[in-house]
Amino acid sequence: MSIYHVLQVFKVTAFPVMALRLFVFALAAAMLAGCASSLARIQTWEGEVAEGGRALLKAPGEIQVVRVNGLSMSDFLMDDLALNYDLLPGENQIVFNYKTIWAKTGVVRDGESKVHVVETEPHAVSFVAQAGESYTFEFDKPESRREAEALQERFSGAIVDGAGVEVASFKLWNGKTPGPARAPVSGDQRGTIGTTGGDTLGQLKALWQNASEEEKRTFLRWAFE
Repeated sequence: MSIYHVLQVFKVTAFPVMALRLFVFALAAAMLAGCASSLARIQTWEGEVAEGGRALLKAPGEIQVVRVNGLSMSDFLMDDLALNYDLLPGENQIVFNYKTIWAKTGVVRDGESKVHVVETEPHAVSFVAQAGESYTFEFDKPESRREAEALQERFSGAIVDGAGVEVASFKLWNGKTPGPARAPVSGDQRGTIGTTGGDTLGQLKALWQNASEEEKRTFLRWAFE
C-alpha cells in the first residue's frame, strides 16, 4: 500500500488548510516515486567509475536497502519510495528490510499513529553483478495487513536479472558484512579523486551525509511544506 492510499483514509474536509497540506504531501510523494528512476541513482561505493562499468539494482518502495557491501545506505531511506542503486561489477552483498504501511480503519486516539507498520528482520542477498545489467527484487506482495503480518515471519524472495532469471535468493542477515567497495583507480586518476568537485547530486549526497539529525529534519519539513 502506498502513502497515497494511506492519506485517502484521513478525513480532512473540516480543515481546508490541513487538506491542502495533505494534498501537497501526497503530490510530492507521488512525484518523488515517479521520478525515482531518473533522479535517485545512489552510488554504493567509494571513488569513481566509468559510466558503462556499473550495474543497476532497482528497489521498490517496500524494500529498504540499509547496507551495500558494508556501506550504510540509511541516509537515503524514505518510506514507500522506490530507489535505484548503482553497483560495481562483481560480488555485492545487499542488506535490507521489507516494510509495508497500512492505514488503521478504527478510531485513532490523539497522539496515536494512524498507520500499522509491518517490517521484517534484516535480510541479505549476495550475487555477482554484471556491468550494464539491471536487477530487481522479486517477492510475494500481500493484499492486506493480515497477509503482510503472515509474510513477516516467512519472508522470502530473490534477485532477478533483466531477463527475469533468478541470480540469488534472500536469507536472514547474519550480521556480517564485507568492507565497502571501492572503484578501481587508474594511474592518472589517483591524484584527482577526492579533490575535484562532483556533480550536483553527488554534492547533495555529501551534504546530506554530513548534516546533523536536526538539519535533516528541518530540510524534510521544508521540502514538504
